[in-house]
Amino acid sequence: MEILWVLMALLMMSFVLWPILLRRRAGGIQQVAPGDPDAADPANYGFLRQEELDIRMPGPDQDLLEVLDLVQRTQDYRAASQLLAGTEIEGERRWQRVQAFAGAASLELQQRPGGVSDSPGGQWLRVWRAENLKDAGGAAVHAEFLVQQAWRTSSPGTDEFRIIMEEARAACGEAALLSPGDPIPYIIELSVGRGLAYPQAEFEKVWLKILDRAPAHMGAHLAALHYWCEKWHGSRETAYSFAEAAAARAPQGSLLAAMPLFAVFEHLPEVNLVSGFYQSEVVTKAVHGALYAVHSARADDPMLAHVRHLLVFFLVRGERWSEAMIQLVHVDGHVGALPWTLTSDPAADYAVYRALAVGGYEANGGSPATLPH
Repeated sequence: MEILWVLMALLMMSFVLWPILLRRRAGGIQQVAPGDPDAADPANYGFLRQEELDIRMPGPDQDLLEVLDLVQRTQDYRAASQLLAGTEIEGERRWQRVQAFAGAASLELQQRPGGVSDSPGGQWLRVWRAENLKDAGGAAVHAEFLVQQAWRTSSPGTDEFRIIMEEARAACGEAALLSPGDPIPYIIELSVGRGLAYPQAEFEKVWLKILDRAPAHMGAHLAALHYWCEKWHGSRETAYSFAEAAAARAPQGSLLAAMPLFAVFEHLPEVNLVSGFYQSEVVTKAVHGALYAVHSARADDPMLAHVRHLLVFFLVRGERWSEAMIQLVHVDGHVGALPWTLTSDPAADYAVYRALAVGGYEANGGSPATLPH
């Protein structure tokens, strides 16, 4: 239901507040027609047009983009294999790249399932596994591909879903054997465990294997958080406790301090269209933790964009316009992150929030000249 609320809220905002917002002397915001001379224009801040936004990833990774384009154009997997082989196994970036390659293959297959006269999409991944069975990167991508296929093509609890997830579970085991120190096969299995409803003791065994290999892995913590949420196999209290414990033990400069904000997002009340909820103590505390994490993190941390995107959502809903604008300056251009990816048109939904931020910022006296970069 939480996801349904987000979709409904964004749809309502799209109709009521789109296409553009303006500033008023009274400090409020009102709707005006496109092209009005008083309209707040995101382009004045150097923001990209909606159709130019990249929905494939949360932030820039030029090496990945170039390899993805090459692989999909030539249907030759070798560039992907080389890129993963040269990416640190414990880091966040390799996990994001595995997800990206798996997602590309899954989308290709969806768009081109194959038939009598043409080969199915994602054929390069099948060839990768057939020609190089001992390639740990290919094994991980294959396992993640199966997980994404299960969630994309079937519903939890159905025989089809269970069969694909069981295959993914076996693929995780194969990938783990090929790269013993690699946390990624176990991170992928967290999603398998959520889908197959692992008992908590079994799920925790997988989690401990990740902690042994990469205890501060943000992507792993986010994957585990889903399992502990109320809508899956835990509760609001369990999820909050998990997130707060991760934040408490986060090393200096780690984005794990932002985990409580993700827990709040996963448990949004069904009716919270007013700003009061977003200015409540629990939200304010989580937002401040995420802002602290962002300010102390390395500029090249691959998870930084994920946190900034979620901050945009909460800061706009809390009418903290200036802070939202600062986050937008850093992330604009790439929108492949929560909460936008929960909807059918991530770029459009991101653009609505961006327009709200710009309108609110200018309604309170802000301008391109006063925005810090």
